[in-house]
Amino acid sequence: MSRSDLTSSATPAGPTPSGAGRYALTRRSALALGIAVPFAAPAVIRAQDRFAAALAYSDARRGVSLLIRQGGRTLYEQYSGRGVMNRGGPDRGWELASGTKSFCGVLAAAMVQDGMLALDEPCADTLSEWRADPGKAGVTIRDLLTLTGGVSVGNIGRPPPYDEAVQAPLAARPRTQFLYGPAPFQVFGEIVRRKLVAAGQDDDVLDFMQARILTPMGVTPTGWRRRGGQPTMPSGAEVTARDWAAFGAAVMEGGRGLVDAQTLEACFEGTAINPGYGLSWWLLRPGLIGPGRRSGLGEEGAAMAAVADVRMAAGAGNQRLYLIPERDLIIVRQASGILAALRGDDAGWSDAAFLELALAGV
Repeated sequence: MSRSDLTSSATPAGPTPSGAGRYALTRRSALALGIAVPFAAPAVIRAQDRFAAALAYSDARRGVSLLIRQGGRTLYEQYSGRGVMNRGGPDRGWELASGTKSFCGVLAAAMVQDGMLALDEPCADTLSEWRADPGKAGVTIRDLLTLTGGVSVGNIGRPPPYDEAVQAPLAARPRTQFLYGPAPFQVFGEIVRRKLVAAGQDDDVLDFMQARILTPMGVTPTGWRRRGGQPTMPSGAEVTARDWAAFGAAVMEGGRGLVDAQTLEACFEGTAINPGYGLSWWLLRPGLIGPGRRSGLGEEGAAMAAVADVRMAAGAGNQRLYLIPERDLIIVRQASGILAALRGDDAGWSDAAFLELALAGV
C-alpha cells in the first residue's frame, strides 16, 4: 500500500523506557511474520516509522484504524483501508462486534456505585420468573458477566431479544463451565431495564448507559444495534477509534470516580473456571479459555503472560482495545470483515504477533 493510501498523524514519542528491550522485534521474528526488513536496520528509527511494522501487519489483515496512546499522549494514529466503504478515519465509527461486551462490566460498576445492584446478588432478585427454577435462582450477576452462570449462550452474532434470553433454560449448572455467547449479556440488559423501571426512570438502557458512563468518559457512539427496542449488549456498538481509546483511558484511570473502584477491578479478575476472562473483559493470561476451539486465544494468553498484563476488549474481525496498565498504554485496532470472521475467516490474526510489533515501537 502506498503512502497515498493512508491518512495519518503521528506524534514523536519520548525515549524508550528501560527494560523495553524484551519487546524488540528480531529480524528472525519479523521474517517469520512475513514482514520485510532491511539487512541492517538503522540504530534509531524515525518516530513516524516506529509502528510501521504493526501497521503493515494490521493492514494486511483488513485493518482500518490503528491508534496508540501512552500516558495520555497519542504516539501513533493511522487510518487506512481499501475502497470508500472500507476506509477508516478519525471521525469514522466502526462496529466493535463483541468488543461491545466490555461496556457491560463498566456499567455494572457504575450501578454498584449508585446502589442499584451488587455483583453477588442473585439475578432472581430482579428476574422474578427465575425464582422458581433451582438452577437459575442461584445465578448471580457476577456469574452472568463472567459467563460462568450456565446461561444458554445463543447464536454468536445474533443476540436474542432480552425477554427471549431470560426465558431460555440454563445450558449447564451455575459455576461449572465457561459458556461464551451473547445471551448472558442480553439477560444483563433486561436486569438493567427492570432496575431502571423500579427506580422510576425511563427504561431505555442505552440512554441510561450514555448519560451514566459513556458521555462522562468522552464516548459518543456513531451507532448501536437494537433488538426489541433495546440496545444489544453483547455486540452492535459502533464508535470511532478515538472514542474507544477514550473509554480505555477512563477505565485505566480507575473509572475517574464514575464507578465503584472495587467492582471495576473485578473486571480484570479471572475465575477458577476461566482465568482469562473477568467481568466482560478478556485477560491474556495462562489458562485462558477462548470463545471457540479455533480462536487461538488460549495460546495467545500463555504467550503474552511473560510480556505484559494485557486486558482486552475483542470482537469479530479482530476489533481490539488493549489496555496495558504497567506501561500506561492503550492500543486500538479496528478492521473490516466482521461477517467474514463470523464465517470462520480470521484473516490469520495473532494478538501475540501484533503486540510484539506494536510494543517494539514503544
